Amino acid sequence: MPSPADFLRLSYTPDLTEGGIEYALRSLATTYERGGVPPYGRLRRLVANIAVEIAFRRYLSQNNILYEVKAAAPFSDRDRFDVILGGRRCNIKSFLISHREQIRAIREDPAVLMDAPALVPSDSHAGDGHSYNDLYLFAFMSGLVASSPGDLKKAIEKKQPHHLVHVMPEAWSKPQSWVPLGALTLKSESAEELIVEISGQVEAREMRRVGVSIQPGVKVRLDEPFYSITSLHVNRLPDARLGIRCERMKETRIVAPHEWGNIWVYGMDIWMTGYATYEEMGQRATLLQPNARTFQYERTRVKNLALPVSKLKPMNRLFDKQNFDLG
Repeated sequence: MPSPADFLRLSYTPDLTEGGIEYALRSLATTYERGGVPPYGRLRRLVANIAVEIAFRRYLSQNNILYEVKAAAPFSDRDRFDVILGGRRCNIKSFLISHREQIRAIREDPAVLMDAPALVPSDSHAGDGHSYNDLYLFAFMSGLVASSPGDLKKAIEKKQPHHLVHVMPEAWSKPQSWVPLGALTLKSESAEELIVEISGQVEAREMRRVGVSIQPGVKVRLDEPFYSITSLHVNRLPDARLGIRCERMKETRIVAPHEWGNIWVYGMDIWMTGYATYEEMGQRATLLQPNARTFQYERTRVKNLALPVSKLKPMNRLFDKQNFDLG
């Protein structure tokens, strides 16, 4: 059983967010969004999850702890890797805490995390590819987001970093026919120059990014070998609409100023609270139904296996060479 003194606290640096954004944007080529639900909240959570994974690997390297990395899902997720410690795969489950009151409470007394549930989606746990002695590592990351127009405006005024993206619809990001989109035409109605970065896939389904400067009211044509376009990124919040079209589609995609999402996560602290084996999680956890309120979620969306943080094994046992059976 861990105590707050056993929690592993990892420092947070902006490059962790940058690494998370890089992965999150690449993931758009293979993930499907829920109808009617803006994707930007999911992307911010993914940015935070990847930031935690990078921070953990950095900690291992800085402390000369031997580990390997292996593809998490080689056929469906070629860009994501799990840490292997002592021959055991570590599946990190992390939770973004973005409410100021909770962030303050954790900083004042990390013991508030002891009663929080360590959650694993039950469908994921029941899926293929697990070994009985695989490890679940549970982390809570505190950090703010600037998702509302008001919060984004404040972040920009304070010259805080931000990353504005527009996720393209599936007709663009996952077209039914894998053929070239043809020449692209972009036009901005903003009063000043706009720098736009276009992300998508080429014929071999490799990701490609192309940047372009667009002057007010001037059409820009790009002859690039895109077969899909997953997202657009702009260097500043546009004050007017942006349009993009391709030769293969008749309709122009119009992006209004309010249709850009800020996926930057303003990370603060990462608390690695403990771990459990795959077998233990299946035997000791309780089943938590959807729509449950938990410490980390106002409402869960799926069934989860839940085990209190107080019932996990302390993180220091992962690194104890005299106790590497991890039992």
